[in-house]
Amino acid sequence: MGYPRKLTRRFRAFDNFAISFTIINIISGIFSSFGFGMNAGGPSILVFGWIGVSVMVLFVGASMGEIASAYPTSGALYFSAGKLAKRHRGAWSWYTGWLNFVGQVGGTAATNFAAATFIQAFISMQWPSYQATAQHTVAITAVILLIQALANTYTVQLVAVLNRISVWWLLIGMVIIVLTLVLIPTHHQPASFVTHFANNTGFTSGLYGGMLGLLVTSWTFTGFDGSFHMSEETVQATVNAPRGIMRAIAYSAIAGLILMLALIYAIRDYAHEASATAPPVQILIDALGAGTAKLLLLIVIGAMLFCGLANMTSNTRQIFAFSRDGAMPGSRWWHSVSSRTRTPVKAVWLAAACPLVLVIPGWWSHTAFTAIVSVNVVGLFLAYGVPIFLRLRLNDFQPGPWNLGRYGKLVAGVAVAWIVISNVLFMLPQASPITPASFNYAPIALAVVLLIATVWWFATARRRFQGPVSYGSPDEVAAMDLI
Repeated sequence: MGYPRKLTRRFRAFDNFAISFTIINIISGIFSSFGFGMNAGGPSILVFGWIGVSVMVLFVGASMGEIASAYPTSGALYFSAGKLAKRHRGAWSWYTGWLNFVGQVGGTAATNFAAATFIQAFISMQWPSYQATAQHTVAITAVILLIQALANTYTVQLVAVLNRISVWWLLIGMVIIVLTLVLIPTHHQPASFVTHFANNTGFTSGLYGGMLGLLVTSWTFTGFDGSFHMSEETVQATVNAPRGIMRAIAYSAIAGLILMLALIYAIRDYAHEASATAPPVQILIDALGAGTAKLLLLIVIGAMLFCGLANMTSNTRQIFAFSRDGAMPGSRWWHSVSSRTRTPVKAVWLAAACPLVLVIPGWWSHTAFTAIVSVNVVGLFLAYGVPIFLRLRLNDFQPGPWNLGRYGKLVAGVAVAWIVISNVLFMLPQASPITPASFNYAPIALAVVLLIATVWWFATARRRFQGPVSYGSPDEVAAMDLI
């Protein structure tokens, strides 16, 4: 790929799969967004929407996997965009990289903020006198980011071990939650309840409300580019990175559907639980009692913390690679690698500091925080869509060992179509009446990101950034390895 090897290959096939599986994180995703789905379509959209969107995401993952096999680098999306573009390679690479960066920062911030919120919910259940506040949430998020940065600083091997643990935490945790919800409650909803439709969005159109409910699955299935970003630290990356992406999506789809059904059939008072501050937590309390609910809540919190750690790891590698090509302020600083741990330590701390900056407005206003991180999913999926779109336009694409053969363009076409549809949904109003608190700030946040990137591009970047940089011939690059 034209780069000297500075990162050590300590990620095995399972480790590569683990990082995407952990970032997708069905427990974190479903528990964070289940309440929205209860009001935007209800069980019918939560279940059948999950199945339909999972299939669409598999198309996106397959196209990304084919590209990852051809260009297995930490730069991942922005690197492949620069290589696949016919013209204006620097511009395609620039915008893809910044969308990916902002999306990943937003993902780390949102996941850890959600973990802090659930931690406070647990504390309030354990000690009723505790008063949960926005200030406490921000402070807890800052502590979480600090711990995750320390874990990423120490060694890649530690992160790999934690990611392996996280897979079993998620799978065993899901089994415990599902079995508890199936075996303990004395009452379950009838089988036909899966077809129940509810539209409490405030919009009169049931179709529109149901379409919004598809966002629950889309919110969950983000971050599987983590396997792509870890390519330079994965053995046999041309095969293991795409396999990691596909397995993470497929296993998450199956396990997530089981968890979704368990929560739906455990619902007792739909109206009460749908209007609760944390609907899935209220479902656990009503179905199992406060004591059991608290134990299961610990599983959820652990899953969120693992998810945040994997998010930061992926973000760090994107920062490292983007800086290696001179696309970030202080690039020489951010792409340096510790001689002791062989990790991009400075990039780790940038990946911790940026989410903290996004979280700080939550000290005063949760709406302000939501407005900033709403670009997370839109930014990530646009970054996913650019190289897939460019591969779709290319007639002489050179695939790697893992490829889709003659179906490559067809799969890429479906993937691009779904990315366009889902991004439109993410930018539409999601509640009525539209107020400053309910307004969807995703279009504004995205416009701000693109405006800054555009001004910066035309002001200075277009003269110094031409896309991925080659450090020399294969022999010259090999001589630089691990220096």
